[in-house]
Amino acid sequence: MTTTKTWFITGASGGLGLSLTQRVLAAGDRVVATSRLGVLPVEHPSLTVMRLDPADRDECWRAVLEAHEAAGCLDVVVNNAGYGLVGATEEASEEQARAILDVDLLGPLWITQAALPLMRTQGNGHIVQISSTGGVGAMPLLGLYNAAKWGLEGFTESLAGEVSSMGLRVTLVEVGAMDTQWATSGMQFSAPIPAYDELRERLFGTAVVPWPSEPGATGGGSSPEAIAEGILAHITAPEGPLRLVLGEGAADQIRMVLDQRQQDYARQPGFQVEH
Repeated sequence: MTTTKTWFITGASGGLGLSLTQRVLAAGDRVVATSRLGVLPVEHPSLTVMRLDPADRDECWRAVLEAHEAAGCLDVVVNNAGYGLVGATEEASEEQARAILDVDLLGPLWITQAALPLMRTQGNGHIVQISSTGGVGAMPLLGLYNAAKWGLEGFTESLAGEVSSMGLRVTLVEVGAMDTQWATSGMQFSAPIPAYDELRERLFGTAVVPWPSEPGATGGGSSPEAIAEGILAHITAPEGPLRLVLGEGAADQIRMVLDQRQQDYARQPGFQVEH
């Protein structure tokens, strides 16, 4: 006997959020999905769509409470809304820095804070944070995005230890390359400083900012449908790891980052291995 779950998914107008919404609906569950405009390119009798600006704390709390009131419960909350910012640390403006932290870090925090009392009362629930391999390592010219995802990973790991005894599960989904518009039309860019043009050319193949992008172009990698399938399988399993690694090349990227970090620590006496 299966029990229908209610999912709350942010950033569901396209990409992974839309694919996950469609996959969950196909599995027979109910979805409350949010987007900035309050519209999705799909309709379904088990789908409720809400407008949400994830940078607005009051709106985050309102959306969660309204979703719970409409459905009577919240079983799975997926913080998916987010975007990338290309720019050297020196290039990022205050407005850009605050904006990406508001959406990629603080938005998930507000949604999580609003959902936790409801889930505690239920005695069950699952908080899912969509992170990336950029939440494990950092890459030049993506530092503000990395900062947001590292912060997301930090408070979520702490959260997992805080609520495990309350019957609540927590998952960080570390996604690798994914075939969405995140790296093309969805990418934000800082105003370039010429001193970093050579680095841009070496890393991205172009010093042009923003880089050219054809309408509808995607970034390559695993399909969002495949990532959505992996998330659903993890959620429906009775248990699983805190960090769920999905996507093309993701495991290799993380392994390389951890190896490099271990090598860096090993240069210090306190971390050297004695033979």
